[in-house]
Amino acid sequence: MHERAGTPATESDLIDVEALVRAYYDLEPDVSIPEQRVVFGTSGHRGSSFNRSFNERHILAITQAIVEYRTAQGVTGPLFIGADTHALSAPAQTTALDVLVANNVRVLTDQYDDYVPTPALSHAILTWNNDPAKRAEGEADGIVITPSHNPPQDGGFKYNPPHGGPADSDATSWIANRANELLADDCREVNQAEPSAVEMFDFRSNYVDDLGSIIDFDAIRESGIRIGADPLGGASVHYWAAIRDTYGIDLTVVNERVDPAWSFMTLDWDGKIRMDPSSPSAMASVLANAEGYDILTGNDADADRHGIVTPDDGLMNPNHYLAVAIEYLYTHRPEWRSDAAIGKTLVSSSMIDRVAESLGRRLWEVPVGFKWFVPGLIDGSVAFGGEESAGASFLRKDGTVWTTDKDGILLCLLASEIRAVTGKSPSQLYAELVERFGDPAYQRTDAAATPAQKAALGRLDGDAIAATELAGEPITAKLSHAPGNDAAIGGVKVQTADAWFAARPSGTEDVYKIYAESFKGPEHLAVVQEEAKRVVDAALG
Repeated sequence: MHERAGTPATESDLIDVEALVRAYYDLEPDVSIPEQRVVFGTSGHRGSSFNRSFNERHILAITQAIVEYRTAQGVTGPLFIGADTHALSAPAQTTALDVLVANNVRVLTDQYDDYVPTPALSHAILTWNNDPAKRAEGEADGIVITPSHNPPQDGGFKYNPPHGGPADSDATSWIANRANELLADDCREVNQAEPSAVEMFDFRSNYVDDLGSIIDFDAIRESGIRIGADPLGGASVHYWAAIRDTYGIDLTVVNERVDPAWSFMTLDWDGKIRMDPSSPSAMASVLANAEGYDILTGNDADADRHGIVTPDDGLMNPNHYLAVAIEYLYTHRPEWRSDAAIGKTLVSSSMIDRVAESLGRRLWEVPVGFKWFVPGLIDGSVAFGGEESAGASFLRKDGTVWTTDKDGILLCLLASEIRAVTGKSPSQLYAELVERFGDPAYQRTDAAATPAQKAALGRLDGDAIAATELAGEPITAKLSHAPGNDAAIGGVKVQTADAWFAARPSGTEDVYKIYAESFKGPEHLAVVQEEAKRVVDAALG
C-alpha cells in the first residue's frame, strides 16, 4: 500500500494532457519491440502514447484490421462507435472515423458529441440486431474507445462484434495479427479520408429510456430513498441526470466534473490515479460524500464497473455485492427461465456457489473474461454473469438480453432497487448471507515470476500439481479448465471444502496473480496463500 493511497492527487501526480495528445500523433511505434506492438488482452488493446504503445498508427492499423475482419465475417450493417473521457480517446476516435469512412463503413456516432459508456454501446448493437427491420439492413457491430479504469495516460480500443459483447480470442488474434502486419508495412494499406459521411445516434436516450424494462423504478421512486451517483469523471456523467429526470427518482449527481487529468481523484493503493470504483483508496473522495444517501455509487471511466456504498458498511467488497445481487434477482424476477444458470468467473467468491446451491440454480463457472457470458445472456440460459472485479450484467425482467458487456450503471441502479424493495441495504443483506453460509476471507496477491515461468503457468495442467492437501484440508479439485464450459483458464485453481486458490500469470508484469479465499477466516487464508505459492512454484519447477 502506497503511503499516499486514498489522499487527494497533487499537481505532481497529474499528467500533461497536451503532451500526451502530441505524443499520440508525433511518436511512432516500432513493431520489432514487443511492448510497441498491437496486443489484445481481455478488454482490447491498451497502452500509452508516451511509451509508443497507443499512438495514431496503432489506431490506423487496428481500425483497418477491424474493417477487413468484419468484411470477412459478412458484417454489412452500421458500426456504432463511442469513446470515454480519457485524453487519448477523442483523438483515437477521430483517427478511427477517418479509416472507417474511407472504407465505406456506415458509422453511427453520438448525436450530442457526448461520451458513450460501454453498456450503452452494447445495448445499441443488440437493439439494432434484435429488430428484424433494422437487421435486414445488415448486422451491426461496434468499437468502444476506452482503457476502462486505467490511469489517465492510457488509451484503449475494443471491438464488439454483432453479439454486442467483447470479441473472442479468435477475432482479437486475427485483428491484432493483421494490425501488426499493417504497422510493419508503415500503414500503406490503410485507407484514410475526411470523416464527412457519419450518421448521428442518440445512445443516451435509447439506453436510458429502456432501463424501465430491467429496473423497478416504481419501487425506487415510491420508497423515497436518496441516491447519490458519482461518475468519477467518466462517460456516465450525463446519463445519471437523464435517469433522474426520466424516472423521477431522488438522485443527485455528486460530481459532474470531467477532467482528463482526473485532478479531483484520490490516489489508488499503489499511489496512481486509477478510476476503480471497487477500490477504497480510489473511492475515498466518494466515501467522503456518503452522509445523507441511502445508496451512493461510483463508476469507472467507461461505466462498465460499479462501486456500491451503503451508510452502514461503506464501500462494499465486489464479491459481497455480487452474492447479494444474485440472491435478490433470482428471487425477484419470476419471468426468468427456471433453469437459467448463475454465471461467475472462477476467481469470484465461493459465497456465490453457496447462494446458487440454496436457490437450486446451476452454477456456470468460466475463466476470467466477460466474453464467456455472452452466449448465455443472449439465449437466456444464463440470467446473470459477474466478475470479482466489479463487472456484471443480467437479463431484462422478461428474461431477454439487455447487454452482453458489463454494465456498471445497471448494477448501481440495482442496489437502489434492492434497498427500496427489501427495506435493507445490500450490505445488511450480505450480513444475512454470512449468518447462513459463513464469512469468507478473500484476497488477491502477486508473486514474482519470470516470463518463462508465466508461460509455463499459463499452460499448466491441474494434474501436474502433486499436493494432496491445502492448509490442512484434502484437495477436492485441481482445475486447469473451467467447470462451466471446459475452457482453459490460463492457470490453475485448487479447491478444498472450505478454501481455494487460483493462480494466473499477469499479462503486463513479471508476476503471477494468486486469488485465494477461505471460509475459516483470515488466518487460514494466510496459510492458503503461503501454501499456494509453494504448490505453484513446485509445479513450475
